[in-house]
Amino acid sequence: MNNELQNTYIASAKRVIDIEASAIENLASRLNENFEKACDILFSCTGKVVVSGMGKSGHIGNKIAATLASTGTPSFFMHPGEANHGDLGMLSKGDVLLAISNSGETSEIVNLLPVVKRLGIRVVAMTNSAQSSLGQYADIVLDISVEQEACSLGLAPTSSTTATLVMGDALAVALLDKKGFTSDDFALSHPGGSLGRKLLLKVGDIMLSGSDIPLTKSDATVAEALLEISKKGLGMTGIIDSAGILLGVFTDGDLRRILDARVDLHSAQVIDVMTQGGKTTTQEELAVEALNLMESHKISALMVVDSDRKPIGAFNMHMLLKAGVL
Repeated sequence: MNNELQNTYIASAKRVIDIEASAIENLASRLNENFEKACDILFSCTGKVVVSGMGKSGHIGNKIAATLASTGTPSFFMHPGEANHGDLGMLSKGDVLLAISNSGETSEIVNLLPVVKRLGIRVVAMTNSAQSSLGQYADIVLDISVEQEACSLGLAPTSSTTATLVMGDALAVALLDKKGFTSDDFALSHPGGSLGRKLLLKVGDIMLSGSDIPLTKSDATVAEALLEISKKGLGMTGIIDSAGILLGVFTDGDLRRILDARVDLHSAQVIDVMTQGGKTTTQEELAVEALNLMESHKISALMVVDSDRKPIGAFNMHMLLKAGVL
């Protein structure tokens, strides 16, 4: 690629980043009691926060609604054009309308306001003009004005949409902190995501149980233990006494050690060469905690025991990977 052309690309990109970074910095300096009042309105909302915006503001509004919903503030996006033709029924008493319009004069938004106010629904506006139609109708105005758009023509929404997005994130996180929203709460609203799997999945959800658990009696030979390891495919077997209590484990690593020591696999008893005790977990333990235990002790499989130390399950790293915990 021509170096001069490449430098032009980079220069344009740096200019955009500098302008948008400046817009965010200026946004922070304008946070005042209006932001606190907006948070109070949203926090005390007994219904849902309904976010609405047209065009690029609508795209940003969709993301803000999703962020609010996933951080403990029930919310959804309402397209203002559709709302003017029937979807305004989405709104109900107790809701709050978070209306986004950079100019404050977007007709699809402004046309909704008289009806919204008649319904007694409070309005939080995100606009660059408190004196605009939207600003005048709103209960509180959040200033999202920017000195300039990053677009070299000064036309395409760039800095303004970035400022709007950041203001939306600021609202969502401020409300999250106020509500004491935790990582467990977050996981409950993201059960299909990787964080949800890590914070919700328990050992009992993924372990092998019943006849699939690799178990060997303490009076068995090493060769018999190896057959059980091969049959169950976890790379280890639990060693139990006559009462079914776990005494230890015999693993692939133990096998390598006794091979180096030239132990006779057919005559040696597994209880004499096993790892005494062995690390264990319970079925109620979070899978991610079990993973941390395995990583800290550099082991690839775990036995799951009950309160009497009797094996009730087993699993390995491959099963954690398959479950999406890794």
